[in-house]
Amino acid sequence: MRNIWKIFTSDVKNISKNWVAAVLIGGLIFLPSLYAWLNIIASWDPYSQTDQMPVAVVNEDVGATVRDNQIDAGKELVKTLKTNKDMGWEFTNRKKAMEKLEYGDYFSVIIIPKDFSEKLASVISDKPEKATMEYYVNEKINSIAPKITGKGASVIVEKMSGQFVSTVNGVIFDLFNDLGIEIENDLPDIKRFEQYIFDVEANLPEINQKLKESLTDATSAQNILRKAQNLMPEAQRLTNEGLGTINSTTEFLTKAENRLNEMAPKINEDLQKVQSISKESNEFLKEIQSVDLDFTELENVKKQMNERMNSAISTVETIEADLKHLRDINNAQPSTPAEEEENEVPSAPIGGAELDDAIEKTAALKVTLVEVQNNVENVNGLVEGKQQQLKQAIDDMQQIAAGTSIKLDTFIKDYKETIEPKVFSEVANAKKTLLDAKEVLVGIQSTIPEVERIINNTDGHVSDGTEVIEKILGEFPYVNDKVRQLADRIRKVQGEMDIGDIIELLQNDPEAERSFFEEPIVLKENKLFPIENYGTGMTPFYTVLAIWVGCLLLISLLAVDVKHEDNYFAREVYFGRLFTFITIGILQTLIVTSGDMVLLGVKVQEPFWFIVFGLFISLIFMSIVYTLVSVFGDVGKALAIIMLVLQIAGSGGTYPVALLPEFFQWINPVLPFTYAIDLMREAVGGIVWRRVGTDILYLACVGIAFQLFGAFLKETVNKQTNKLLKKSKESGLFH
Repeated sequence: MRNIWKIFTSDVKNISKNWVAAVLIGGLIFLPSLYAWLNIIASWDPYSQTDQMPVAVVNEDVGATVRDNQIDAGKELVKTLKTNKDMGWEFTNRKKAMEKLEYGDYFSVIIIPKDFSEKLASVISDKPEKATMEYYVNEKINSIAPKITGKGASVIVEKMSGQFVSTVNGVIFDLFNDLGIEIENDLPDIKRFEQYIFDVEANLPEINQKLKESLTDATSAQNILRKAQNLMPEAQRLTNEGLGTINSTTEFLTKAENRLNEMAPKINEDLQKVQSISKESNEFLKEIQSVDLDFTELENVKKQMNERMNSAISTVETIEADLKHLRDINNAQPSTPAEEEENEVPSAPIGGAELDDAIEKTAALKVTLVEVQNNVENVNGLVEGKQQQLKQAIDDMQQIAAGTSIKLDTFIKDYKETIEPKVFSEVANAKKTLLDAKEVLVGIQSTIPEVERIINNTDGHVSDGTEVIEKILGEFPYVNDKVRQLADRIRKVQGEMDIGDIIELLQNDPEAERSFFEEPIVLKENKLFPIENYGTGMTPFYTVLAIWVGCLLLISLLAVDVKHEDNYFAREVYFGRLFTFITIGILQTLIVTSGDMVLLGVKVQEPFWFIVFGLFISLIFMSIVYTLVSVFGDVGKALAIIMLVLQIAGSGGTYPVALLPEFFQWINPVLPFTYAIDLMREAVGGIVWRRVGTDILYLACVGIAFQLFGAFLKETVNKQTNKLLKKSKESGLFH
C-alpha cells in the first residue's frame, strides 16, 4: 500500500513542479467538458428555429361554387399560413418552387392543386372525393429536415381537416338545432302519432273483422248492381210500353172528351124536352081535374097523354142510351201492360160511379113515365059508372106526374151540376195525370242511359273496391306484424330514451359542437418527470459521453506505467497510477457536471446526486478504460474506442432501444453506458431509487470486475503484450 501511495504522490509532485505537465493536465481536465457543453448547447432547442427553414407554398386552387356560395379553401389556407410561425413559409409559383427545391434553397414544397376546393365541396354530393395536396421534399439536404418539414405539412393537413370538419359539422348541427326546435313544436303531433299507433294496434282485430264485413258487403253490392244491370233492358222496355200506353190512353181520353162534348148538348136538349113534356102533362092533368069529362073527351085526354108519355119515354130512352154509350166508351179505356200480363181487372173507369147513378136514375124515371102511361090506359075502365073513381085516378096521375116532374127537375139539376161537371172534370184530371206521367216516363227514359252508365261505373268501382279490399286482407298479416313491431319499437324507445332528451341533444349550441368536432380530442399532457427542453434531455447522454472521452484523452496522453517499474510489483504500479487517473477523472467530472448546471443552466431535479452519480460513473469508467490500457497496452486503447462506438449506438442515449437494430438491442443490457445514462437521467428528471439501486449495483460490479482483472492479470498479460509490442515496433510504423 505504501508503494501505491508513493506512486500517486510522486505523480502529483511531478505535475505541480512541471508547468508544461500542469498545463497539459489542465487541458485534459477541461477538454471533456467542452465536448459535452458544445453538444448540449447545439441540441438545446432545435425545433424553436424551424421558422428559419424555408418551405415553399404554391396555391393553384381556383375555388368552387357550393349552392350559389363561392368558396376558396386554398386562399384561406394561405391566409392562415401567413400568420403561422412554425416554418419559414414562402409563397411562390410551381416552377420557381421546384427549381429552388432541386437546388437546395427550399427544404420542401407544398402545392395546393386547382381542384382543392372543388373536391372539398363534393362532400354534399352522393360521391364525395378526398382533397389532396402535393408534398415534395429534398431529402438529400439533411436527414432530420425532411422529418421536420413533413411534420409541418402534416400539421397543415390536420388544421385544414379540422377546420373543414368543424365547418361541415357546424352546418350539420345548425340543421340539428333547427330540427330540434321543429321536433319540439311537433311534439304533440308525435305523441298523438304514438297514441295512434297504439290505438291501431289495439283495433287490429276489429279492423280485420270490418274488412271482412266490407268485402261481404261489396260482394253483395256487386251482385245487386249486376241484377240491376240485367233489369235495365226490362226497365227500358216497360218505360217504352208505359209511354205507349199513356199515349194511347191520352188519345182515347181525348176522343172520349170530344164525344162528351158532342153528346152533352144533345143530352141536355133531351132532358129539357122530357122536362117540358112532364110539365105540360102535369099542367094538363091539373086542368082536367076541375072539369067533368065524358068519354069522348076522355079519349082525347088519353090520346094526348099517351102521345106526351110516348115522347117522354122515347126521349128518356134516348138519354139512357146516350149515357150507356158514354159509359161503354169510358169502360173501353185501354189497360196497362202490367194488368194485361198479370191478368188483373182494369182500373176503375173515369166517372163510372156517376154515370151508373145517372143511368139508374134515368131507368127509374122511365119506369115512372111508363107507370103514368099505364094509368092513362086504365082510365077507360074507370069511366063506366065510376065517375068518382076516375076523378081519383086523374088526381093520382096528376100527383104521379107532379112527382115525376119533381124527380125530373132533381135529376136534371144533378146532371147539370154534378154528373156532367164531374165526368168532364175526371176526364180532364185523367188527361193531366197522364200528361204528368208521360213527362215522368220521358224523364225516366232519358235518364235510363245515364243510370245504366252510373250502374256500370259503380259496378266497376265496386269491383275495383272488392279487389282492393281482397288485396288489403291478403296484406293484413304483414301490416298486422309491422304495426305491432312499430308499436313495440316505440315502447322500447320510450323505455330507453325520452324524446325530450333527444330534443335537448339536438338543440345543443351549434358553435360549441363545431368547436368540439374541430378538436374532438384534447391531449392533456401530464409530465411525470418534466424535462424543460431537448438540451436538458440530452444532458445525461452527453455528460456520460464526455466522462468516457475524458478517460480516453487521459490514456492517450498519459503513461499507465512508471519509471523504475522494476522496483514495484505490477499490482502496485496498477493501483498507484490508477489513483492518479481517477483523481484527474474526478476533476473532469466535477467541471462537466457543475458546468452543465451553472454555465448552461440545465434544470436538474437533484443537483447533488447529479454530481455524486457523475463522480461514481467517472470512477467506474476510469477503472474500465485504465484497466484495458494498463493490461493490453495499445490494444487496450483500441478496445476502449470500440466500446465507445458500440455504446454510443447501443445504449439508447439518443433513440429508444426499441427502435435500434436487433444487434444493439441484444448488447444493450451489458453496456455500462446503458446504466450510466439511466443513472444521470434519474438525477435530472427525478429519482426512482429502485432504478438507481439497479444501475449502481451493475456499474459497481463492472468496475470491481475490471479492477480485479487488472490487479491479478496485469503482470501475466503484459508479458504477452510486450512481445507483441516489440514485434510491432520492428515494422517502424508503431511507437
